[in-house]
Amino acid sequence: MCGRVVQARPIGELAQAYDAIPDETAIAALRPRFNVAPTDPLAVIVADATARRLTAYRWGLLPPRAAATAPTKAPLINARAETIDRNPLFRAAFEHRRCLVPVDGFYEWERLPDRRQPYFIHQADGGPLTLAGIWAPWREAPGGGLIGTCSIVTTVPDPVVGRLHDRMPVVLPKGAWDAWLDPAITGSALQPLLRPTSGITLEAYAVRMLVNSVRNDGPALLEPAQS
Repeated sequence: MCGRVVQARPIGELAQAYDAIPDETAIAALRPRFNVAPTDPLAVIVADATARRLTAYRWGLLPPRAAATAPTKAPLINARAETIDRNPLFRAAFEHRRCLVPVDGFYEWERLPDRRQPYFIHQADGGPLTLAGIWAPWREAPGGGLIGTCSIVTTVPDPVVGRLHDRMPVVLPKGAWDAWLDPAITGSALQPLLRPTSGITLEAYAVRMLVNSVRNDGPALLEPAQS
């Protein structure tokens, strides 16, 4: 499962790194975040026929028919790679509406006898991680434009994450970005991408318990836990 991420890089830096045009209206809701949780806005990169676009979607996939003000079902924050092409909740988005989710890293928890210890998982070289996502249009925004929702695709973990949890987000190398965003490429051709990290080295370290509350935010959440 992937239920908490860090998106702290400036919008301009993300736009340059992903060669994407910022959607100024949508990204107005974004700011550097160190504890992004489900239902929060996530920065994502989508593509149309002419360009990549950096925008913001609500984390937790909701179908267009979901109630506009009070969805009755919990949002779908993760989609399992093993069944994404067959699950009716995700199949259409996987085939036609995929996105990149740039993060500085994500959190996972180790179950200890007296507590759940959070860990921050990130790329060893300090660069951003690009997670595989899918999205769906939910409804029109009050002032016009689209409110979209998204889900992060998960797979079996690599050894770093595996000691903490039995799932991890799919991390896409740069060479896979175009294929993931291209709606002309069918889901079956994308299955080889839905595996643990390849050519990307992850590191994990224990962080302060502050992360456990979604109300907490800021750089202090990334400080190593006191031993």
